[in-house]
Amino acid sequence: AKFRAARWLWAEIVAAYKPACECACKMVAHAQTSEWNMTVYDAHVNLLRSQTEAMSAALAGVDSITVRPFDKIYQTPDDFSERIARNQQLLLKEESHFDKIVDPAGGSYYIEELTQFIAEAAWKLFLEVQEQGGMVKALESGFVQAAVKATAQKRDQDIANRKENFLGTNQFPNFNEKMDKELCACILEPEDKTAPDAVVETLKPYRGTQAFEAMRIRTDLFAKEQGRRPVVYMFPMGNLAMRKARAQFACNFFACAGFQVMDNNGFKTVEEGAKACMDNKADIVVICSSDDEYATIAPEVYAAMKDKAIIVVAGNPECRPQLEEIGIKNYVHVKCNVLEDLKAYQQKLGIK
Repeated sequence: AKFRAARWLWAEIVAAYKPACECACKMVAHAQTSEWNMTVYDAHVNLLRSQTEAMSAALAGVDSITVRPFDKIYQTPDDFSERIARNQQLLLKEESHFDKIVDPAGGSYYIEELTQFIAEAAWKLFLEVQEQGGMVKALESGFVQAAVKATAQKRDQDIANRKENFLGTNQFPNFNEKMDKELCACILEPEDKTAPDAVVETLKPYRGTQAFEAMRIRTDLFAKEQGRRPVVYMFPMGNLAMRKARAQFACNFFACAGFQVMDNNGFKTVEEGAKACMDNKADIVVICSSDDEYATIAPEVYAAMKDKAIIVVAGNPECRPQLEEIGIKNYVHVKCNVLEDLKAYQQKLGIK
């Protein structure tokens, strides 16, 4: 829809200048898959991301496409990744036959509506830039930078809250993946390419998952130095369905930081669970049960484990004020800022 909207607006603008030939209204577009959503962890998922991007560009009818190798962001692409990147386009051409249709997206209500919406929003923004005195003036005044920062901040917040999911990084991470190799500093921090004589504030490109990756790399380095990885142990009790669902949620939550998560089928007594936590040297214990049962189960678990591990409740129960009164301060649930909460747990565990 972005490419289609761009071609439409370009044609309208050029037509207003009454060119000698209507062919001047045609935009020549080259598409390149994004680096913004590529990840270091579970890197092969980048193949799925770049494939859907290449497919979108082909559906939009661009003139040419570049598919970036899936490993480009953390190493020099090798023969395998380069070959796979080339084959991704061949799949769309030879197996999906995208080269046989002039406008595959034409007539699709969803894409047509989205094209219209993007075109109208883009034209409005174009006029706003013109009111600033043009692009140069808009850059000098900081108008462009402010708009980009607002969008970036919104997307960063959505990633941190998992409203925008990155498979393998902020959602459903590979529990067993360890980052053993040294990573260059530009992966952890956005590279500042500002020229010394820059007269305007420059934009600093970065990837959406860099904050999560930097956090997880800190855990990997800590584990390498200490010879062990922080253990997050599930403490399921009570209602079977609720304890299983919350244990799975909590495992997924804490694994995003590279912690070693350990689940089990549940315990019949607090004493049994406390012994298992101690035997497995748990650094964080996550109580998993139903909201109704937390009022009785959580205080007992806290009394047994409060001096031995960080106690966390999976959920946001109505009895939370009562639980906080006795000292249970940590909770994980769907409304959490996953990134900030995991950073806080790292600090409690001495990971810097």
